[in-house]
Amino acid sequence: MLLDVDKIHHRDSKNFFLIAGPCAIENEETPFEIAETIVALSDQYNIPYIFKGSFKKANRSRVDSFTGIGDEKALEIIRKVGEKYHIPTTTDIHEIPHAALAAKYVDVLQIPAFLVRQTDLVVAAARTGKTVTLKKGQFLSPESMKFAIQKVKDSGNDKVAIIERGNSFGYTDLVVDFRGIPVMQQYAPVILDITHSLQQPNQSSGVTGGRPELIETIAKAGIAVGADGIFIETHPDPSRAKSDGANMLKLDLLEPLLEKLTRIREAIL
Repeated sequence: MLLDVDKIHHRDSKNFFLIAGPCAIENEETPFEIAETIVALSDQYNIPYIFKGSFKKANRSRVDSFTGIGDEKALEIIRKVGEKYHIPTTTDIHEIPHAALAAKYVDVLQIPAFLVRQTDLVVAAARTGKTVTLKKGQFLSPESMKFAIQKVKDSGNDKVAIIERGNSFGYTDLVVDFRGIPVMQQYAPVILDITHSLQQPNQSSGVTGGRPELIETIAKAGIAVGADGIFIETHPDPSRAKSDGANMLKLDLLEPLLEKLTRIREAIL
């Protein structure tokens, strides 16, 4: 497996790994509440865990949408979460200077789906030496992701993975083509982003919708197909989340989901 975050291999686990956390860092307290819960679950089910939180939300439909609490303030919170719980952390970057900035605080740099073809951004992330996760664009075929992977490798970094998050289906919906997971695994480990795959973008209100009632369905299918990892955004109260609340998983629903996914993983090994 090319994904190389040393800290997630501290245990002998054949399980999938988990990237999870809030959509955005919206305050000081919530990230720690989420991380504490997931760390306990990851220990219980022997699931390697990477904490995720966006330090800035750059891709918003409306100018009055929440974008963050301050770049370095949010990044410092992410770093403190990693240090407190001894877990790797990840955040997404949107501009070339963000690569060097975020690399000071996190272990994994994520390239957003809409930006995965931006060569200079991908190269900047790769050259930090951090692990890089590339979200597959909603407009790209699975086969085309080999070129994005090659950009990272050609920059001298083989610590890379792909995050599947669905394909555009009409103007306001997404659909996951599970055939793409084994295709992309020819190039790098593949992580299935469960919650973003259930987004319903471009709503007339300017606020993205979602179908969280299908989280378990998509997650089970992803593990059954053999995804190397899963990505889930979660929050104690999604209705009050400042970003992507419509498709997030309520935190107290995570345990029964992970228990089922672990059983599926055991069955297919």
